[in-house]
Amino acid sequence: MTDNKLRVIITNNQKAVKIPTGMRMLVRRCCHAVLELEEFEGPAEISVTFTDNDEIRKLNAQYRNIDSATDVLSFPMGENGVYDTNIDTGAKILGDVVISVEKAVEQANAFGHTLQREVGYLTAHSVLHLLGYDHIDNMEKVRMREKEELVMDQLGLPASSSYIVQ
Repeated sequence: MTDNKLRVIITNNQKAVKIPTGMRMLVRRCCHAVLELEEFEGPAEISVTFTDNDEIRKLNAQYRNIDSATDVLSFPMGENGVYDTNIDTGAKILGDVVISVEKAVEQANAFGHTLQREVGYLTAHSVLHLLGYDHIDNMEKVRMREKEELVMDQLGLPASSSYIVQ
């Protein structure tokens, strides 16, 4: 993503967890790193919403028919590399990312790493979904995980040994 503008719109719709200083910047850096890794061309726009377990459970039930809280949901706006364009800015609207900060805290504790690492990972994972990646079969899952970890390494948030699945 060379010399192209990326607008990341971040909204905090939860009160369960105080968003640490620097978290919004981390999310922006993470979005930028994924687009750079994928050599995404042109200006882009991504919406990221921080929510709680109750709200993400409702969204998961509404959009995926799964009535349970999850860590992150992705709502891609494009298909096969074709995206809607913001008429005012000319930016490609990639879609929406919704992160349960409550679930991210739970997972960071379970995996023995920082909340920053977990939110960064969830952001990278979700932005790859916005770009059309999926993890339905094992090969795609491995490819996605490699890209996520590459971005985490670039941001100085490598996996702890307890997190690596053998």
